Parts: sequence; structure tokens; C-alpha cells
Amino acid sequence: MPVPLRPSAAFVAGRVLFPFACGYFLSYLFRSVNAVIAPNLQADLGIGAGDLGTLTAAYFVTFAAAQLPVGILLDRFGPPRVQAGLLLIAAIGAAAFASADSLPLLALARALIGFGVAGGLMSAMKAIAIWLPRDRWAFANGAFMAAGGLGALAATVPVQWGLQFVGWPVLFWLLGGLSVLAALQIWLAVPEKMDTGTGDDVSLAAQLRDYWAFLLDARFLKIAPVSVIGMGSGMSIQTLWTGPFLRDAGGLDQAHAAQIQFLLAVALTAGFMLTGMIADRLQRFGVSLAQTMIWSTALYAVCLGGIAAGLAPASPLLWSAFGLICLTTVLAYPIISADFPVEKSGRVNALLNAVVFGLTFVIQAGTGWIIDLWPKTAAGHYPAAAYQWSFGILAVLLVITLVWYAIPLRDRRD
Repeated sequence: MPVPLRPSAAFVAGRVLFPFACGYFLSYLFRSVNAVIAPNLQADLGIGAGDLGTLTAAYFVTFAAAQLPVGILLDRFGPPRVQAGLLLIAAIGAAAFASADSLPLLALARALIGFGVAGGLMSAMKAIAIWLPRDRWAFANGAFMAAGGLGALAATVPVQWGLQFVGWPVLFWLLGGLSVLAALQIWLAVPEKMDTGTGDDVSLAAQLRDYWAFLLDARFLKIAPVSVIGMGSGMSIQTLWTGPFLRDAGGLDQAHAAQIQFLLAVALTAGFMLTGMIADRLQRFGVSLAQTMIWSTALYAVCLGGIAAGLAPASPLLWSAFGLICLTTVLAYPIISADFPVEKSGRVNALLNAVVFGLTFVIQAGTGWIIDLWPKTAAGHYPAAAYQWSFGILAVLLVITLVWYAIPLRDRRD
């Protein structure tokens, strides 16, 4: 099917965004699934919170390491070819995870999965920057990221239900097969990139120099810290520590904890959509994306502080609120994209993503090691104080980085 000279919104949604959304659905499912299968992994491997956190966070190490080369590849070759190839690597990682029988092999396989899904978000954002006008980026990003929320949703009650019939190795064989199908869909359905927004005529050396220039740019240095703590804490808790927290501090069994995680994932999906819609609408009334991100992140800091203070630890309302606002700093991507030329959008977003996910490894693993500072109870649970201290540290860091970003707002070019 040829590309129309002026593609309609339906064409872009169906032929461009939907295939990438399927890949991002799988990326988030891979990212979140360990929160539900954590007790199974701990029982089968005989590991504690520290090892579990490190194993799960191995995903973020390779995910972050892949961002810079992925950004270059996206700007040079376009999103379809890059994302299809990466998803095949994720399929190999899923097969390796299903076959592994030791902690080191599982960590290696999870790292391979992280590398394979590393282009899920960036490839779509590059496609959005190519195919859509700038004033629609926030809405499109939010709609697309809702697919990630659906992946998080699938990693809760559906996974818990499936574990009644099959073990976690079979689950990962299935995820590997779905990754192959998603790669084929992107390869066959997505049109070749348009003539704008690519970097075919830019040398590799020049592209690498751009990364260094981004790192020294005041706009990047202001937005990166709050992005790291905002998204890093949200992803770390949502993708792993919610389940153990609900079981240890909230007193819920695995099935009821999965139900709360399901509600959280529903709220996360709605939060992605609402963030994009509200930011898009507020721009029409003169409210910048930066201002929207500041106020929504402040609400998240309040919510995270409430959880850290031990307020109703198993409350569905509290965790639904957490899901709605825990990743509102995703607005950093359209903000930083708008600050640079479209032909550099793949790289500047990839650099921000590398910083975010690289330090999310530290946050997720570090949370586990902080929790491990407290001995387990006779029933095999960590005390509530272990989680409250670790989450409380994240809440304080979030406030500090938010203030750092907000102070120079009057000097920003929004």
C-alpha cells in the first residue's frame, strides 16, 4: 500500500502507531511481569529481596546501554527496521529466560530482553516526530504510552491467573512468540520513513558529538534529574516492589495483591492517556508542557510520600492514584523534543531515556538492598518500615529534583 502524499490521522494511527504500540505493549509486559512472578522466582531460586531486585533490574542496564546506539540508528535508518530487529532479540531473551535454571543465567536473559525492547518507546516517538505536527506530539505520546499501560495491565491478574495452569517458563516462551509476531507486523505493515526527520547525510562522528552537546545543554541538565527520579521511582515500584509491599506491609496474599496491581495498571493506562490529553488541551490555554509536568509531578510526590508514611498501605484508592500520576514526567520527552530539530529528536530522546533507565537500575536494585537491611520476620516477610524508608528516600529526592527543574521555569524556552 503506497504512502499517501498527505496521510490521514487514521492512516498514521493504523499503519504507523498501532504496530509500534504492540511492541511497546510487550516491552511493558516484560518490564512488569516480575512483580507478579516474584514469589515464584524467590521460591524456585531461594533468593532474597536484594537478589530479586538486581535480577529484575538487569533489564534496565542493557535497556539504558542500548539507547545511544538506538538513537543513532533511528535517526539514520528510521523506526521500522530498527524496532523489528530489536524485537527479535527480545524473543531470544525470552526463550533464554524460560530455559535458564540459575540466577546468573536468568539475569543474563533478562538483560537480553531489556536490550531487545530498548527501542519500543524511542522508535514510536521518532515516528510521531516524523509523521505528526509538533502541537500533537503530547497527545500522540500519551495515547501511544497507554499501550504500555495495557502491557502492565496484562502483567497482573492475567499473569496470576495463567500461573495456575503453567509455570513462569512457559509464560516466557509465549512472550517470545508474541515478540516475533510483533516484529513481523512492524516489518510488513509500517511504511518506509518519510523524507523528513532523518539523518542519512550526517556522519557518525557528528551524531556522536551531538550526544555530548546534549549533555552540556542547560535544557537537558534541568529536565534530566526530575525525569530520572520521577520515572525511575514510578517504574521501580510499579514493575517490582508493589507486589512485595502489598504482601509484606499490606498483609495481602499473592492473589489479592495481584488485584491491587491490576487496578494500578488500569490507572497507569488511564494516566498515560489523561496526561497527554490534559497537556494537549492546556497548551491551547497558554499552559506550557513544562508547567503541566511540574504540577502533576508535585501531586505524585504527595502520593509517594503518603505511601512512604504508611497511609492505608493496601488501599485501592491510594494505589490507583499512584498509577494515575506516577509517570507524568513522560512529558519530558515531548518537551525535550521540541527544544531540538526534528532530525535530532531520536538521539536527544534516546539520551534522556538512557539516563532515565540507567539510573532506574540503581533505583530498583538499590531499593531491594535497602529493604534487605531489615531482617525478615518469622513469617518470612520484610517489615513495613523497610519499604517506608526506601520509598521515603525516593519521595525526598523527587521533591529536590522537582524544585531544581521548577526554579528556572521563567527562563525556559517552552
